[in-house]
Amino acid sequence: MQVLVIGAGVVGLAVARTAALAGHDVTVTEMTGGIANGVSSRNSEVIHAGLYYPTDTLRARHCVRGRRMLYEFCASHGVAHRKCGKLVVATNPAELAKVETILAQSQINGVEGTEMIGGNAARAMEEELSCIGALWSPETGIIDSHGYMRALWGELEDRGGMIAFATPVERMSYKAPHWQVQFGGREPGTFDFDAVVNSGGLGAQALARRIEGYPAGKVPRLVLGKGNYFGFAGKPVFSRLIYPTPVDGGLGVHVTLDLAGRMRFGPDVEWITEESYTVDPRRADSFYARIRTYWPALPDNSLVPDYCGIRPKLTGQGEGQADFMITGPAEHGMPRLVNLFGIESPGLTASLSIAEDVVVLLS
Repeated sequence: MQVLVIGAGVVGLAVARTAALAGHDVTVTEMTGGIANGVSSRNSEVIHAGLYYPTDTLRARHCVRGRRMLYEFCASHGVAHRKCGKLVVATNPAELAKVETILAQSQINGVEGTEMIGGNAARAMEEELSCIGALWSPETGIIDSHGYMRALWGELEDRGGMIAFATPVERMSYKAPHWQVQFGGREPGTFDFDAVVNSGGLGAQALARRIEGYPAGKVPRLVLGKGNYFGFAGKPVFSRLIYPTPVDGGLGVHVTLDLAGRMRFGPDVEWITEESYTVDPRRADSFYARIRTYWPALPDNSLVPDYCGIRPKLTGQGEGQADFMITGPAEHGMPRLVNLFGIESPGLTASLSIAEDVVVLLS
């Protein structure tokens, strides 16, 4: 079967690689000049354990299964990663009760090794930390996300697949038994495929609206949730990931580490109406207050603007967190077409698991 995957982000690459391993002839089309130029290149590079997500949601299932698959993939493909663990900290009794509900949810989700520890035990692990208790998650880690995506790309090519860069999809229509896909870019043209996966990230909804005959009511709204990160100008003081209790729209301004040992803080949640990748230095003011709830010794003037990402959210400010939307023929009525909407965190962690399910839907 000839499969077209639209979007060379982490989920698109995982789907393409999985389809190629299943014996399909796979082409990836990407509107930019390289892989991971959208959502996938602007995140915390965290391998999530699967603590927070509601019971029986796609997020919960794909995060836990995908995390196990991802660690195995990293080990077998030489992708740099470290299972450093994470503490979700409580600084007052109300937060402690919230963290205890996260522990209970993590156990329902089948996350291994999670436990509540007291403030003294947490400080024994991270002496700069201030909290009255914490959830310890030993399965959380960090990854070289670009190394991971290069490995997916390499395996795709090893199986005969290819990526067409700077090749946007302009229109699609189903003319039995094929999908006719009209491409723009340097070498425009129309080509036939047996199956199509829309993994367009921030552009997934716009692309779905360019599919002839696709039911408009099946295209969800897109809400842009910007997340800003600030780097720490000094020497890192934590060796594990430190998360506060979650906030509306995200997991709170947390301590993230990269494999080079750098420490940064973020992301926050900034609701925006159009794409923008500049970090407003003034947002650091609110970061200091939030960080000092769990790290009182944060020095003045130590945070510097780093980078930001945009979450392709399906719900807005004050609304509940939406689940992933993986819509196949059963949902929209069109053959061998899968649209992926709202694939934000934990999309990187879940990517290999999502890919397996998507490829099944194409048959």
